[in-house]
Amino acid sequence: MKGNVQPSPALEVELRQTVRQALGPVAVVGDLIFVPMLPKTRSGKIMRRVLKAVLVGQEVGDVSTIEDETSVAEVAQAWRRLGAMRGT
Repeated sequence: MKGNVQPSPALEVELRQTVRQALGPVAVVGDLIFVPMLPKTRSGKIMRRVLKAVLVGQEVGDVSTIEDETSVAEVAQAWRRLGAMRGT
């Protein structure tokens, strides 16, 4: 988590409300899983292709520009936990 922000039920409620206010009632957040860091380049851009690869179970490919390689494993672990919670 960035800065001093800690995952909590209150933060989850706040994030859901922010999405609803910013994107409208058609945007509904299902499950939330907090991770310490998303896969980002050294310049700070989120590596969406890496996230997609983790979520669909493919190889993540070249991550030579990634800021912190452990972020990929953290996202994969969070995705597995979510699957276990859902029973899939």
